[in-house]
Amino acid sequence: MNYLPLLIPVLLLVIGSHAIGAESDGVPQINGCRIEPDSQCANANLRGADLRNLDMRRMNLTGADLSGADLRHVNLDLAQLEKAKLRGANLTRASLQQSNLRGADLSGASLVAISGWGLFAQAAQFEGADMRAANLEFARLSGAKLHNAQLQAANLEMTWLSKADLKGAHLADANLQEVKLGGANLENANLSGARVRFGNFQGANMPGCMECPKGWD
Repeated sequence: MNYLPLLIPVLLLVIGSHAIGAESDGVPQINGCRIEPDSQCANANLRGADLRNLDMRRMNLTGADLSGADLRHVNLDLAQLEKAKLRGANLTRASLQQSNLRGADLSGASLVAISGWGLFAQAAQFEGADMRAANLEFARLSGAKLHNAQLQAANLEMTWLSKADLKGAHLADANLQEVKLGGANLENANLSGARVRFGNFQGANMPGCMECPKGWD
């Protein structure tokens, strides 16, 4: 006797109940990743996901794919995003305080007006990223790639940018007080109107740099 026709409705009921139960507590889930503080979602596929306004504090998103995701106003404080893929993601006004973005790829991403105090982004990729008015005070960006990044009016006070590649970066009106730019590449960068008091430019590469401070040869 073929029991399959009798089993199909039961299986559908079980599957449906499981899906409903996954969201019955109000926590959104995407491809098995619960979007809530402290969630473990290493290597999760969140590509193009709509995550606006969500609380993602301390989430483990190591190696996760968030390319093209909408992360506007998201709270990612203390989150683990090491080597995550965030190409083209929209992080406008997101909070990333003390989050770990080491080796992450944020090329072409929007980080306008983010709150990134003390974030860790050593060797991260920010090529062509829009970082206007970003608060990156005391952030660690040593060795980061920031080719043609838009950093107008950004707060980079006491930020570590040693050996960072800022070729063609736009830093007009940025706060660069006490910034650490030793050994950085500032070729063709634009520092018009930037505040550079007590900034360290020792050994920086500055050919073609607009309004880079003199006397650091």
